[in-house]
Amino acid sequence: QVQLVESGGGLVQAGGSLKLSCAASGGIFPIMGWYRQAPGKQRELVATITGGGNTNYADSVKGRFTISRDNAKNTVDLQMSSLKPEDTAVYYCNAHRLLPNIVYWGQGTHVTVSS
Repeated sequence: QVQLVESGGGLVQAGGSLKLSCAASGGIFPIMGWYRQAPGKQRELVATITGGGNTNYADSVKGRFTISRDNAKNTVDLQMSSLKPEDTAVYYCNAHRLLPNIVYWGQGTHVTVSS
């Protein structure tokens, strides 16, 4: 059974940093990533990373957030710096299995950035 367990959310002042972590179990996931959903908005991509280390970022977080993964431990982290109030959202870990083509989600972790 696939399970994604997130940790590291919380309250931080604007300009501060937070690190989110996600531990995956129950499978091998060529693509892992983070998405977020702010109140009243749709869920959006934050960053993804392949097993080979190729990354993709939303324009809004480029230069501020860094995604990384440890394939041996099946974990993916999101280091967030220079946080802004508009980064406030529930952040979801995402893991994409290709065969079969299934996407899994974590339960979400809250990030609140105060101004």
